[in-house]
Amino acid sequence: MNLLGIETSCDETSAAVISGGNGARPRILSNVVLSQVEIHQPYEGVVPEIAARAHLSHIDHIVAQAMHEAKLGFGALDGIAVAGGPGLIGGVIVGVMTAKAIAAVHKLAFLAVNHLEAHALTIRLTQDLEFPYLLLLVSGGHCQLLAVTGVGAYHRLGTTLDDALGEAFDKTAKMLGLGYPGGPAVEERAKSGDAGRFDLPRPMRGRPGCDFSFSGLKTAVRRRIEQIGELAPADIDDICAAFQAAAGDVLADRTGRAAEMFERRFGAPSALVVAGGVAANQYLRARLTDVAAARGLALAAPPPDLCTDNGAMIAWAGLERLALGLTDGLDFAPRPRWPLDPDAAPATGAGVKA
Repeated sequence: MNLLGIETSCDETSAAVISGGNGARPRILSNVVLSQVEIHQPYEGVVPEIAARAHLSHIDHIVAQAMHEAKLGFGALDGIAVAGGPGLIGGVIVGVMTAKAIAAVHKLAFLAVNHLEAHALTIRLTQDLEFPYLLLLVSGGHCQLLAVTGVGAYHRLGTTLDDALGEAFDKTAKMLGLGYPGGPAVEERAKSGDAGRFDLPRPMRGRPGCDFSFSGLKTAVRRRIEQIGELAPADIDDICAAFQAAAGDVLADRTGRAAEMFERRFGAPSALVVAGGVAANQYLRARLTDVAAARGLALAAPPPDLCTDNGAMIAWAGLERLALGLTDGLDFAPRPRWPLDPDAAPATGAGVKA
């Protein structure tokens, strides 16, 4: 089967074509990603209306380029998948309406994919990984631990009670004057820093369960910056290293507890999987590798270019769903929020991400 995937849920306009299914290993025939980083940099964060207008301006030629690189016409497609949410609703609408139009004109199966499900399943695009597996989903908008037991079957074990880790990276970078996006900048500066110079908190570490909280860590970083006053380059390096080490300790603790919960409820996982934009951080991958090894598991992670938002992950999730006959009608309504586990008890706390 051949599927076109469209991703417009935040600040990347992307389209990709995937081939696979029916026992064949999947192949990425094209994966075109247009980043909006430059237009959002002056604001040090994503501006929803600007993002939506940029998606609208570029989506047609991005889709055309993806089809050209795949060397396929629309008649060769079996379906079209699109990120139907969660995300910035203006951008989601652009992608959904484009996908609906293509599906209607060419009489293709239409698949509205949960953006988080696409992250959850990306590892199966690049590795032959069986269900069930333990997933740490870390990005700018989400921080969750889930048991993935099948396509469409996600059981939330823990979530953030306030901020996502990617957001904490970006805010730390902003406070240090490192610009946007902040995650890669913090990781790079941390390589030259002394993580032991500043004593930062490890929120939630050692507590029951496996929920996260990062607002207190951000506040502690701000206070250290205020205490120093004018920052020297070494100060910035050391703060970045201390912040990243604290984040690593929290992820290690919470993920270890999630592994215990997983084993009690579902048996042994096939692997520990990390996905989402923050999964590209090599320091955090190393910390999670140790967590997995301590439990006799392998750490599985997509390549860095498939950790951030992209059309290939949407197309692959669509292909997985299409293989099971899980298609959607053209009356699908874009969703700004769309929890992976609708049966999970509501989390409480400021800024909870569903």
